[in-house]
Formats: sequence, C-alpha cells, structure tokens
Amino acid sequence: MLSCKELVAQASDYLDGQLTLGDRLLARQHLLFCRHCRRFLRQLRLAQATVKALPEPPAADIESLAGRLAAERRAARNV
Repeated sequence: MLSCKELVAQASDYLDGQLTLGDRLLARQHLLFCRHCRRFLRQLRLAQATVKALPEPPAADIESLAGRLAAERRAARNV
C-alpha cells in the first residue's frame, strides 16, 4: 500500500488520470483507509477547479509584467 507521502507525490497525476492501472489501484486502496489523503485530494480538486475558473489575463498585462520583471533583474545586476 502507498504511504501518504507517496500518494501526495502522485496526487495531480491521479486526478488527471495519468497513473498506470496498477498505481491507480494502489492509490484507491490507500484512499479507502486514509481520511487525511481523501481530504487532501478533495482540497486539491477544489484548488484545480478554482484555478481553471479564473479568467485568462489580458496579453497586455502579461507583457507589462514581463517588462517590469526584466527591468528589476537589470537593476539588481547593477547594484
């Protein structure tokens, strides 16, 4: 059976359906007995859904942020 640490390491792949059948079965077995990991997966699912529901930032905002970060890096190098 998986440890909690192993399940947490595989949690995103588990939710995304990326585990092999054997690994998926081991994860499900662990989840049957571990309420802490079940809670962790519920919270991770909620976090993923929340992030997916966020609107895409406008491209101009991303370009502006990239420009500011580059300027800060240049300034830090000149110190």
